[in-house]
Amino acid sequence: MERVFDSKNFSGQEALAAWTETARREVMPKTFRAVDGDVFHGWFDEMSLGPIQVSSMAYSSITTSRTSKSIRVSDPECLQIVVPRSGPHFIEQNRRSSLVGPGELVLLSSSRPFESYAIGEATLMQFPVALLPLSARRVDQLVACRLPADKGIGQLLFDYLARVTDDHTCYTPADMPRLGTIGLDLAAAVLAHHLEREDDVPADSRQRTLYARVTSYIQEHLGDPMLSVDGIAAAHHVSVRTLHRLFQAHGANVRASIREQRLERCRRDLGDPVQRDVPIRAIAARWGYLRPADFTRAFRSAYDVAPVDYRHQALLCPKARRTSRE
Repeated sequence: MERVFDSKNFSGQEALAAWTETARREVMPKTFRAVDGDVFHGWFDEMSLGPIQVSSMAYSSITTSRTSKSIRVSDPECLQIVVPRSGPHFIEQNRRSSLVGPGELVLLSSSRPFESYAIGEATLMQFPVALLPLSARRVDQLVACRLPADKGIGQLLFDYLARVTDDHTCYTPADMPRLGTIGLDLAAAVLAHHLEREDDVPADSRQRTLYARVTSYIQEHLGDPMLSVDGIAAAHHVSVRTLHRLFQAHGANVRASIREQRLERCRRDLGDPVQRDVPIRAIAARWGYLRPADFTRAFRSAYDVAPVDYRHQALLCPKARRTSRE
């Protein structure tokens, strides 16, 4: 992500004017007013993911308004999904008002006037309304409605936005369009779910969303030794054959994916200095390996080293290298 604004680089009233200009350039024309005096504090990061733009921002108490005049000046005809990460966010648009906080999300349209009050941090996802496989008239029904982001498909979108913003340094330029497609699929799935119009979403988009749901489910249940292909299929109301085909379409294998992720979590924990006193068998059990012999065999096969030797190399060797340099 690129930081396009930081109030630390400005003094006094200049910060609010600079924030206004940044929002006009990067998002859309709006009017801002600092609630607590004339001094504004905040920052603004953004990244482009193919068809969508994702932004992270923080701000002191501020009111925002977009008027009919602003819309006539410039309307990108886009939708914004706002996900508060801290602080209250009051939104009013389309004759609706909602007080939204962490664990929730709200939809805004650039084509209608709105007002808001907010303080804290939020992640914003913006994309052209024309890219949605849903009619604009139907989507209008959800504008300024408080939607859950702590369960179901809403949580999947929340987790996606948290991951792409927190891990942005791990991605290559080639990853960006694919990540954007995933984000757009998830946004469409969330809105279609609340409109009860899931069948309006194209089959390929539904398949990508299902894959994202399944992989998220696997990550959440890696520590369950009873996690199985049959259980995963049942939890998502699909057949085992359909589940295998879903993973094959993404060049993956269900069982191999579970095994690789479990071993990677174990490898990470074995190399964590904070967990140096945690028994290896306890780490293995934490990630679904109840039999130490099975874990040792799988770990050695994956990394060409026994777990105890890996821990020694990861924890003791760096210390030895620091000592020799000193």
